[in-house]
Amino acid sequence: MSNLQRYVNDRRADEAQRDMNSCDTMVALPGSTAGGQTIFAKNSDRPADECQPLVLRPAATHASGSVANCQFVNVEQAPVTYRHVGSRPWWCYGYEHGFNEHQVVIGNESLPSRLGHAPDARLVGMEVLRLALERARTAGEAVEVITGMVSRYGQGKFDNTDGVRTYDNIYLVADPREAYVVEAVCHEWAVKRVNGFGSISNVGTLGNDADRVSESAPQFAEGLGLWDSASQGPFSFTGAFADTEGSSSGIARQCRSATLLGQRNGRIDVRTMMSVISDHSPGVTPDEPFVEDVSDGVSLCVHRDGPNPGSTAASVIADLCADGSRLPVYWCSMYSPCMTLFQPIFIDGQLPSVLGVGSERPSADSPWWLFHRLTNEGLRAGSERRAEIRSTWRPLQEELFESAYDVAARAAQLQADGEAERASALLSSYMAENTRRMLETARGLLVNVGAGVAAG
Repeated sequence: MSNLQRYVNDRRADEAQRDMNSCDTMVALPGSTAGGQTIFAKNSDRPADECQPLVLRPAATHASGSVANCQFVNVEQAPVTYRHVGSRPWWCYGYEHGFNEHQVVIGNESLPSRLGHAPDARLVGMEVLRLALERARTAGEAVEVITGMVSRYGQGKFDNTDGVRTYDNIYLVADPREAYVVEAVCHEWAVKRVNGFGSISNVGTLGNDADRVSESAPQFAEGLGLWDSASQGPFSFTGAFADTEGSSSGIARQCRSATLLGQRNGRIDVRTMMSVISDHSPGVTPDEPFVEDVSDGVSLCVHRDGPNPGSTAASVIADLCADGSRLPVYWCSMYSPCMTLFQPIFIDGQLPSVLGVGSERPSADSPWWLFHRLTNEGLRAGSERRAEIRSTWRPLQEELFESAYDVAARAAQLQADGEAERASALLSSYMAENTRRMLETARGLLVNVGAGVAAG
């Protein structure tokens, strides 16, 4: 059997593997938001026990000929890489989502495709995301980095001996002025600009209406017998490569998120995005009101049981700013967004180092593992206890809504006045105090919820 045939014939992505596919990303551009600024949101759904701390990487210069850190292939390093923050699975050189000093924000998710595992090494999809954050000053530049990396090094499902689950990818890329969807299969890709608002999930959506497609994609698809231009007409990236049988969950979740955003078009704000990514509706009725508490089946906020448990393991909401009136505010949560605090993060300050603590083993000093435990105690304790968790967070969340934008405006003014160090100190102390209060509250909640479980 040829390697080419293996792309189609290797069907090791069975139903159990497909059940791991989950993630949702969405964006509302200025015309769709209440405040006239771009708002981006992402749920990073991973295996339930895969630690995903929040890390900051400083800007750096690199010697000619140096190599960027990637797990399976060698990628030439850029002369300069930009400061960025990412939600990083502990084992990976990449991120599920992240943002950089130029207000470029990116999320990725798996794309169920009709291709099997390739025999040669590729980039992991999360590595492509990180490379784009390091090298791009705009969403358009990030798209060029992503498509360039995909074309040169490839990504997607490939054999490896490290036990890494690999898959084809979809990216949503945004900056304060524009956003794009990029779908990638093997070395091929398609790009479409977002108008107004949009969302992606684990389902291909770029048909023959894509703005750009890699030059070799139609020939590649025809060579695999996945497309016949004579009988099927204009080339459709999704039509050729998407695995619709493996996309039922993604279809339901993407329909739900798009419907919720559409209902609020022109009025979308950070609170809207928090409600959307915390939603537990199974998606049967896409336009039903938000479902706050955990329910069975498919939902945007994931709590999956069974042989391959998965969970929403981290989230971000990016409230960008195009006019310089304030700094962008990145609302980040650890583990399930429905039972946690969204903390305002500022890339111009020093990220509290404790947020980056965490590895494969549970540890008392890791915020990620703390929220992992709190969420799971809440799931065991029942709906009344989960309501207590949410109500406990609510006053602090409201307080942060009030203070974050004042701090963002003050820091922007300090920067405009040439006092960048004072701005950084303000932001750093603000984030440190918020982190202290968040962890103190979470530990108190864990004691109370755990006691309730034991009593029950």
